[in-house]
Amino acid sequence: MIKILILLGIVLIGLCISPWLVGNTGYVYIAAGDYQIETSLVFGVIALIVFYAVFQVVEWLVITTINLLLRSRFIPHHWRRRSAKKHTLMGALALAEEDWPAAERAMIKGADNGELPALNLLAAARAAQYQQKIAERDQYLDRAASQPFAANAVATTRTRYLLKQGELALARAELDKLSPTSKSKAPVLKLALELYRAQQDWDALKLLLPILKKRQILDDDQLNELDVATHCALLKAAATKSEAALEECWQWLSRSERNQSEYLAIYAIALCRFNRKDQAMKLLLKKLRLAPDTALLKVIPDITTAQDMDIRKQLLKYEVTHENNADYQICLAKLYQQTREIKEAKTCWQNVCRLEPTKESWLALARIQEQLGEQGNANQSYRQAVNL
Repeated sequence: MIKILILLGIVLIGLCISPWLVGNTGYVYIAAGDYQIETSLVFGVIALIVFYAVFQVVEWLVITTINLLLRSRFIPHHWRRRSAKKHTLMGALALAEEDWPAAERAMIKGADNGELPALNLLAAARAAQYQQKIAERDQYLDRAASQPFAANAVATTRTRYLLKQGELALARAELDKLSPTSKSKAPVLKLALELYRAQQDWDALKLLLPILKKRQILDDDQLNELDVATHCALLKAAATKSEAALEECWQWLSRSERNQSEYLAIYAIALCRFNRKDQAMKLLLKKLRLAPDTALLKVIPDITTAQDMDIRKQLLKYEVTHENNADYQICLAKLYQQTREIKEAKTCWQNVCRLEPTKESWLALARIQEQLGEQGNANQSYRQAVNL
């Protein structure tokens, strides 16, 4: 209804102004060289409109013809590009289904004329890796490395595959190309952590620890566990080299770290190897005054002898508070055996078997019972050991 009213309004306006246009046609005079054109204004306007319409039609025809010619020339290229997209889609679906042979074939077919050949080649390398086709995998990675902006991705992928393959030296060479730093991406740092652990390169791990902490790659518990394992390994390695290496490694630790029982226990054993038992005993005794930690309780029987009475007196102060601590009872049992206090050692081993029974604790109790002539009880303890 509204459209009809609008059209009616236009017609009425035309009827109203048409007499004025007929009576005032205007005058147009155009001279170009020897040519002269005289006409009314209305005819001139209509002629311009018609000329513009014809020009638009001619322009459209010319552009359409050019596009048809160009498209016909590049039709094979478009066909290949479309085929590459199809193969890439099929390869992606095969990867999702873990159909590795089909994924490899499809991704390679889509790589040559695809828009992002590096992605196709990396996907094909992944499929080849799962099929243990090492030569083909390396060939795909080499081709992908020649693509723009793909060098780091290829190096990361190659390192990961070599690590899974067990080629740690080759994987390390590839990782060194990435030069893991605080600015590296998280996958590179995780890969470096895994490779350093596999190689037991504790020096490299020590340098990596601050970066992992800064980038929050690991949670607090994992980071603390890795920190302890790294420094313990470094101390043990230094102890096998020389006394100077041991002291250098010990001084690398901060004051708070040197007070940790795990490090102190390793350092004390190493000091005894270099005939510095007195210093080791002083460190252990000082730490025991605070609390008998598990790490210390495990090394004290290996360091002390029957003549070391001070450390025994210090340990006996915790006899009531640590009555239900299995590590404490094991330590006391071994110390009593050093001084041939067999009955006291028997009591401690019985406590251990009550708290945390293991095959070793039952065997130790059985031997003590045999020494005391309790053959029946010893046989029963041996049976308990066999059942575990």
